[in-house]
Amino acid sequence: MSAAGYQPAKLFTIEQANAMLPLVKAITSDLARLAGEVMERRHRLAMLTAGRELKAGDPYADELAQTEEELEKDIVRIREYIAELRALGVEPKGAMEGLVDFPSLMDGRIVYLCWRLGEPEVLHWHELEAGFAGRQSLTAGSVSEGYGGDDSLSG
Repeated sequence: MSAAGYQPAKLFTIEQANAMLPLVKAITSDLARLAGEVMERRHRLAMLTAGRELKAGDPYADELAQTEEELEKDIVRIREYIAELRALGVEPKGAMEGLVDFPSLMDGRIVYLCWRLGEPEVLHWHELEAGFAGRQSLTAGSVSEGYGGDDSLSG
């Protein structure tokens, strides 16, 4: 994501991000679980249908069609989970990995506070372009007591 012209729906302080974590965690847990199931079922379906033409009277045609229909419904639900997270002002980055970014202000620029499913709280941040690989720890000394999105966060 390029920093130029990026205007997030909301900016979060570390405290605000952590306060929102119970809800974000619940949605992200459901999203990661369902995304994993969908990937697994897609893989199995691809294996079952590889090189196979489904013809009228094929005993598995109805079952495969039903499986595809269920997959489509689950994909819609995945999109709904992602929309729920975006409506909260956060940005889901990896459905199966449970990665979520909270836009924040640091030293006068927009960065992401980075959280991953399984972490107890928001403990990392990264530049917009850096992604998960570029995330850095939010050390105790990096956050001033009164941080409220007023450029007092330094990394």
